[in-house]
Amino acid sequence: MADPNHRSEMSQLSRRGFLQQTVAAGATAAAAPYFVPSAALGGTGRTGANDKISVGVIGCGSLAKGWHFPELDKLEDVKVSAVCDVWKERLDWAVERCQGQATAYRDYRELLARDDIDAVLIATPPFWHALMSVHAAEAGKDFYVEKPMTMYVDESMAVVEAARRHKRITQVGTQIHADDNYRRVVEYVRSGNLGKIPVVRTFMVMNQGPEGVGNEPGGDPPPGLDWEMWIGPAPMRPFHRLLIESAYSNCSFMAYSGGWTPGMAPHIVDLPVWALELGFPKRTLSSGGRYVIRDVGDSPDTHEVLWEYDDFTMTWWMSLVNSYGFDFQGDNTIRRRLGVYFQGVNGTLWANYGMHQIVPEGDRMEGLEPPPPSIPSSPGQHREWIDGIRTRTQPLCNVAYHHAIDVAIGLANLSLELGREVRFDPATRKIVGDPEAARRARPEYRDPWKFPAQYL
Repeated sequence: MADPNHRSEMSQLSRRGFLQQTVAAGATAAAAPYFVPSAALGGTGRTGANDKISVGVIGCGSLAKGWHFPELDKLEDVKVSAVCDVWKERLDWAVERCQGQATAYRDYRELLARDDIDAVLIATPPFWHALMSVHAAEAGKDFYVEKPMTMYVDESMAVVEAARRHKRITQVGTQIHADDNYRRVVEYVRSGNLGKIPVVRTFMVMNQGPEGVGNEPGGDPPPGLDWEMWIGPAPMRPFHRLLIESAYSNCSFMAYSGGWTPGMAPHIVDLPVWALELGFPKRTLSSGGRYVIRDVGDSPDTHEVLWEYDDFTMTWWMSLVNSYGFDFQGDNTIRRRLGVYFQGVNGTLWANYGMHQIVPEGDRMEGLEPPPPSIPSSPGQHREWIDGIRTRTQPLCNVAYHHAIDVAIGLANLSLELGREVRFDPATRKIVGDPEAARRARPEYRDPWKFPAQYL
């Protein structure tokens, strides 16, 4: 991981020398892939009103194919100039999709070293998000990072501080944040019509059955896949197809995704954090485990979380083995269901991605009118990000905003791992009274990768 103590040294290197040190030096480069802003390398940027923003896409798997490339295609003032993946099959696909206009890279550090790239979109497996986000900030690139933003509390701290220190425009891939339904819920909750809200309940359920994602044997990496680089800072393990097939199957492997709570809670917990302007939880308590599923993975199939704030509690319920959804049930089809309940003294608002409904407590809401719309519609997350790059203003779902969500989820997984509550001081942003929890809040990166402790 890059160390800012060496940035003065880097400013004296030529671009060619920089590439030689960060790419060709093998393990040494992996340990310390130093970056400098584009301007320090002679780049002027492409942020004029009539210029196209030059974007690099890092990670060309299912999320990039199904979501990010199509969304970037809609932006006439954006050019995808570079693509990166450690699997040649996906990399070749991305180059072809860009009609040969994007340069291919197997190592993201080479892409970040280009002085004509303004911004990067990070759509890799979750365990790479923190390191790549910090390196992007150090390289002077604005960045869009898929959720979960990070997998550990200290990673979240590092990403936010790196973005702040290097003045980067950022966006986190909780796309539902851009939809109008969430905006109407936020307005209603803030109107006060529900009265004092002491509790919010959030959930996501589906049913994979006892077989989960299956028990097919592992094997050798396919031709053209650099397994060493795919693993990167994570614990080394044998190749398995389900690790790389999709974001869905990747969630079955705890060390490489954090499981389904980081996989889905960022979208759902986002709504109460936004509406109630929550900070960090003071106390987090988790329970759960693998009670039913017996597949090749190791992620929990059941996870219950309680977060305690000042005069307020929020809960999370995740199940992979029962898809009952209360008011969101509908028919008895096995499918994914999710939702949020704001339970106030005057009434309850329940919502999912596309709808919300009010249930009054007796006559306590008589005569209360819904607030008029006040939060403007979003032009879309990618458009917000690109507009922010041009104007140097942060989109709504930037990493600093998302930090409270990310930390809460990190604390939930940490509590589950430890089997006990974790206390957190929102003022100091530190775990208190539990040295082991504080230690485990920071991952141990596999050599030669280094955790960016300079940002804590």
